[in-house]
Amino acid sequence: MTDEELKSQLKELVVERLFLNVEPQEIGDDDQLMGKFGIDSVQLFEIIVGLEEVFEVSMADDEFSVDHFQSINSIAEFVKQKKGL
Repeated sequence: MTDEELKSQLKELVVERLFLNVEPQEIGDDDQLMGKFGIDSVQLFEIIVGLEEVFEVSMADDEFSVDHFQSINSIAEFVKQKKGL
């Protein structure tokens, strides 16, 4: 999977899981998700569940950092790190 494919899947996951009223391609790779789309801690948890289901990555409590979820790029880096890519 290329970086672009991963980011595209992540954008779709975020839009679908959070019922955002935007098209996935409208989300910029560096857009601050919490600021631009008003994502809160409950919605972050929904993203984590989605990552576990779609990408088969898990997150221990001590691994959680809001920094991992600032943007599509930061989520992609987290997924690649967890998958060993």
